[in-house]
Amino acid sequence: MVSGAMGMRSRHPKAFALRCNPASHRSLTLVLWSLAALVIVVNFLLLIIHKEGESISTHEIRRSIMRELEVVEEEQFKVAPLRSRRNPRAVRRKGDKKPPSIVDEFLDESSAVHDMFFPEQKTAVDPNNGGNDTLHFYYPGNVWLDTDGKPIQAHGGGVLYDKRTKTYFWYGENKDGKTYKAHTKGADRVDIIGVSCYSSSDLWAWKNEGVVLRGEENNVTHDLYKSNVLERPKVIYNDRTGKYVMWMHIDDANYTKASIGVAVSDSPTGPFTYLYSKRPHDCESRDMSVFKDDDGKAYLIYSSEDNSELHIGQLTDDYLDVTSVMRRLLIAQHREAPALFKHEATYYMITSGCTGWAPNMALAHAATSILDPWETLGNPCVGGNDIFRSTTFFSQSTFVLPLPGLPGSFIFMADRWNPSDLRDSRYVWLPLTVGGVPDEAADYSFMFPLWSRVSIYWHKQWRLPEGWRDS
Repeated sequence: MVSGAMGMRSRHPKAFALRCNPASHRSLTLVLWSLAALVIVVNFLLLIIHKEGESISTHEIRRSIMRELEVVEEEQFKVAPLRSRRNPRAVRRKGDKKPPSIVDEFLDESSAVHDMFFPEQKTAVDPNNGGNDTLHFYYPGNVWLDTDGKPIQAHGGGVLYDKRTKTYFWYGENKDGKTYKAHTKGADRVDIIGVSCYSSSDLWAWKNEGVVLRGEENNVTHDLYKSNVLERPKVIYNDRTGKYVMWMHIDDANYTKASIGVAVSDSPTGPFTYLYSKRPHDCESRDMSVFKDDDGKAYLIYSSEDNSELHIGQLTDDYLDVTSVMRRLLIAQHREAPALFKHEATYYMITSGCTGWAPNMALAHAATSILDPWETLGNPCVGGNDIFRSTTFFSQSTFVLPLPGLPGSFIFMADRWNPSDLRDSRYVWLPLTVGGVPDEAADYSFMFPLWSRVSIYWHKQWRLPEGWRDS
């Protein structure tokens, strides 16, 4: 019995030891959890490093893609010495006057300078004879044909990307009519034909979808009566209502009505139903544009007070009217032809001076909030020569189109007006990038630069880089 009892006491010594050391068990558990946490932290850090490396790699790839378009291309052209067209006898009697400027010659259809900037149709951009699909070059200032082989009529317009159809739609003024003056001192004009629409999947070959908002031939009281003015149409899509809404500048032949017009459609290709015109915020409105923000809010921006300043105001939720919210900007700076865009939570805008059909120097502007004060960054034009840069490459801004696969890269859309024959006005599309330090200090010079430089690069010919579609 004694030996049996001793045997029973010796059967469970290890279990007895464990029960007697709970602190050791807790220590082991703590060590295991610490190791697991360390493994998680290390993996998390490795993931961050991988993502950062991937981001840097993607950024470098995009930079290399855009480097070709950011090459500064100089432009040299020779013209005969500019001469006065005055009668030699009048010169001897009254003395010679200052000879015409390059811009004067550019506007004179009989000038050799004019011919340089409006090359013949044999140099046209033709999608039916465009070579293979990877070589779709833009030739700024050349005639641009649609897929039917006819010159595109979409002046002063803008481009809408329709997510539902995955198609780009280009809207603009159809000026395929006779140019004339309403009266001796009036501006060169074409009767209202309407707003044309073109569709494309590649931003190069454009199919004519027809006139989606037509002028009025007979009703002289209608805003769109042919002798009135319809300019700068822009279309945005309302996600809430499913409507395509068109805004435009509406005026009379003397430019005294100074109003906006609104039209609406269920389809991007129309037809659009014209609704009404008004002076937004009870103010004059001439050159204008609309901008749809990332949060779905939309804004109208327009030249006002005899084009001495710009106004910007929020639209109603259905985009069919303006709200009471309005801000004045660039006061007494006389800017028009606004083209607004956004990059990395900063709003940018290109504007033109007020010189009628004559080209002038563009300016870039920026703001941290669309309704905050805007600051001027300077002339965005790069390349060409001094004359090119001082005339926005002999064109005027109308729209800035984002390239979804290349953040910070855009297409600058402009018109090269031909006032002697407005139907033959040309399109100047050029690469625009955001990055670097602006040339001019901010209006508040004591502040460090908040904005990146906006650059529009001149190229005689260029094409969209691969990857521009990728989002």
